[in-house]
Amino acid sequence: MPASEILLPVRDYDLAATLDSGQVFRWQKNENSWHGVVGNKFVQLTQVEHGIHAASSAPVGDWNFLRQFLQTETDLSAVLKTFPDDEPMRAAVAACPGLRLLRQDSWECLASFILSSTKQIVQIRQITALLCERFGNPLIPSFSTSDGEKVAEGRMRGDLFYSFPSAERLAACTEADLRACKMGFRAPNLLAAARQIAEGKFDLEKIRTLNYAEARAELMKLRGVGGKIADCVLLFAYGFDSAFPVDVWIERALQRLYFPRRRASAPRLRRFAATHFGPHAGYAQQYLFHYMRTKLK
Repeated sequence: MPASEILLPVRDYDLAATLDSGQVFRWQKNENSWHGVVGNKFVQLTQVEHGIHAASSAPVGDWNFLRQFLQTETDLSAVLKTFPDDEPMRAAVAACPGLRLLRQDSWECLASFILSSTKQIVQIRQITALLCERFGNPLIPSFSTSDGEKVAEGRMRGDLFYSFPSAERLAACTEADLRACKMGFRAPNLLAAARQIAEGKFDLEKIRTLNYAEARAELMKLRGVGGKIADCVLLFAYGFDSAFPVDVWIERALQRLYFPRRRASAPRLRRFAATHFGPHAGYAQQYLFHYMRTKLK
């Protein structure tokens, strides 16, 4: 029978670090739990002694969607063994034990990182919240407020209770509609991507059939998608663990941790990252990013 809750057994998993490490932008902590949306399902996640307790707003017949999203089957110890044995990497892993990479929906991930350009995480969350509330679908049944008014629970709580709007839904918008979500110059970029996908001119599923270099080049054909955004999408949505997104935080981390006595150019840092961190370089990048953002500010 479908169940509305489940225990996902997993070891060495830091749920808080994973959901708050800049991979996703629609999760919010509420006391000891995290609330968010995976696909079209509202989910509450709680770290417990032997794993992660998950509860949904409606009965779920197959929880594999959540296992896939959380990547609970990944052998983290095997991944960590591939990291370079140097002091900065050891410090980053020690500071963020149990940090995982998620596996996101490709469209939501692409759209979110198009919106991330030159924005801080708190601002990206605000933009995606407005986008989902205005153009997504509410996922929680209505309820009565204290004064008896019947309202949609999602309407009371914001984007966490809305699905992410499809490419087709956004393709039908105007640029002004999207700019009203406070995304500024990113609006035409998002609109162009949505329309190319909705019209069948760009195939997100095709990316899965390509090698890393080909997939990166394909994504960069989209307006507003440079190398960093393409690498984020390849890493967080498609599982290309060799992708190593380089943004301001990572440039600072590499400069401070690996080139403390001499200034390295951005191309030099990228060449170093491409060869130093091994087959799971993207995993290493996430540890360095979270370490730099939370411990070394």
